[in-house]
Amino acid sequence: MVFSVVPGCNRPSFPLAETLLHSLKERCSSLKELKRVHALVITGGLETETILVGKLCAVAAAAGELSYSRVILEKATPERNRFAWNSLIRGYANSAQPREALLLHRRMLAGGLLPNEFTLPFVFKACAAESAFQETLLIHALVVKLGFAAQVFVQNSLLHSYAACGSPWLARTLFDGMPFRSIVSWNSMIGGYSRSGHCRSAFGLFEEMRRRRLAADKFTLVNLLSVSSQTGSLRSGRLVHHHILVHGAEVDLILENALLDMYAKCGDLRSALTSFNRMLERDVVTWTTMVAALAVDGQIEQSRSLFDQMPRRSVVSWNAMISGYVRRGLCRRAMDLHRLMLSSSGVEPDQTTLAAVLSACGQLGDLVAGEELHRYIRRRKDLLPGVTLCNSLVDMYAKCGLVDRALHLFAAMPVKDLVSWNVMLGALAIHGRATAALHHFSEMLAGGLRPDGFTFVALLSACSHSGLLDTGRRIFNAMADVFRVPIEIEHYACMVELLGRGGRLRDAAQLISAMPVRPDAVVWGAFLGACKARGDLRAAKQALKQLLEVEMEPSGGGPFVLLCNAFGEACRPGDAANIRKLMDERGTRKDGATSSVEVDGQVYEFMVDDRRNTMTPDIYYVLDCIAIHLQSTGPMPSMPLDPSAHHREG
Repeated sequence: MVFSVVPGCNRPSFPLAETLLHSLKERCSSLKELKRVHALVITGGLETETILVGKLCAVAAAAGELSYSRVILEKATPERNRFAWNSLIRGYANSAQPREALLLHRRMLAGGLLPNEFTLPFVFKACAAESAFQETLLIHALVVKLGFAAQVFVQNSLLHSYAACGSPWLARTLFDGMPFRSIVSWNSMIGGYSRSGHCRSAFGLFEEMRRRRLAADKFTLVNLLSVSSQTGSLRSGRLVHHHILVHGAEVDLILENALLDMYAKCGDLRSALTSFNRMLERDVVTWTTMVAALAVDGQIEQSRSLFDQMPRRSVVSWNAMISGYVRRGLCRRAMDLHRLMLSSSGVEPDQTTLAAVLSACGQLGDLVAGEELHRYIRRRKDLLPGVTLCNSLVDMYAKCGLVDRALHLFAAMPVKDLVSWNVMLGALAIHGRATAALHHFSEMLAGGLRPDGFTFVALLSACSHSGLLDTGRRIFNAMADVFRVPIEIEHYACMVELLGRGGRLRDAAQLISAMPVRPDAVVWGAFLGACKARGDLRAAKQALKQLLEVEMEPSGGGPFVLLCNAFGEACRPGDAANIRKLMDERGTRKDGATSSVEVDGQVYEFMVDDRRNTMTPDIYYVLDCIAIHLQSTGPMPSMPLDPSAHHREG
């Protein structure tokens, strides 16, 4: 770039500034070119030209070079113009760092430079992205003070910010007072209701649009379909679909995806499949929505088939399939898919992925895999575990038997939500640490958190496992009276189990008869177990009768077996035979329990008297040796050279 210097002057003439501005408009397509022009500005002594510096800052921000744009602003003359500030605030508001836009706005005000109508919409956009309600209120006051309250662009951005911050009532007050409303205004208000799950209010506003003969655009329809999805309102979603068909609305991929998502989340899988099959264009969102819908519906094999057909998979796609497996109890398949994701997909697991796989490890009791996953999380420098992932780690260690490590992780969590406390209370409950559970409950209350129904299930279970009958009763009575938590049927089941374990069968029966809802199989199952433990066969037979009325096939035959064993222990073979006959007549079978053991990284599942393994003779021989050793004080019998020659009969 060539320029001339005016004689007798050490700086280039102003035409150079025009040349540089033209270069900024036409040629700065890379950071290298941007730095070259910036160097000319510095060497040409043009750093005091606010228009040029502002344009340089704007081009850097528009190119996504926000850090460099900020450097230009920091080095510029104190007389920084609004154009430079606006450009940088706009860049950060549109980036993944909207918080920086708010910080820059504060610095701008602190420097004595007031925003204008071009600054404020991007500041409100950053407020919306950060859900910064207090900041929105303060800037709203500034808008009124500066006289920009009538600017439609400022009003729309303020409306969107209030709606995004979870304050649709404030947004509606502003909306009702607007002298002029564009389609953006209506969409912002309907979108606010959509995000808050106010289906009726969103559709009420849509009806008002129709009365005013305002044409809804695709953003209006997407917002309406979104609120239908959130609330599970199939009727509302179908009304939107009908509107699209009748009015011939322009349908693009975004709207088609919203329609597919609505049918999927509202449980109309047939319509979702019809929409999916009719789509001429599909993206990763389309495929993922359908994969997740099939998995949620329990069609896990069809979901996996569709997943394997996907031309491209995002991390959300992998999460949908992995979570589907975990939800159906197919935890090994979930972990296998996670390993495939790591080895061949090129997609990094996010916190949702890791939380799902940790849940699978906990359900399987696979401590080795869980610890390996924990080490992976620590190695990921780009991954700052959120509260959900921390909860999953605590839950995994507790279910794998390491409750002390779970307690250590829980204590180290920087942020704890109600789920965190419930997970920890549940872990202490299943390990019989009622005193620790009650202590943690007190700490939770002291921290200002309100308990919910899950909290009390954990507390009552802890009392039941530890035999704290009186404490459990006080907690049960305090639920509704003190904490205003509704008593659900699972709380009654816990209380029945607690009374039954304490030998208070009559009290348990009275509690069941006083229940405001019909007892379910869990309640009667808990009572049946208590009757069997106490040898009260008359009450046990009555409980089984009630259980049969509640469920045609109660718990896969478990209650029948329980009562049959109780009669056997009471030396009443005739009654036991009658129970077995009843099971045969009903076609009831008790599913065999399965155990698993991991050897050299491979998991083996087996049942009682299982002979499927090729090493069955060796296994049973070793078991016999162990049994003999436990029954005697002598040395372990030596193993023969050919252990396969030893066969266990039976």
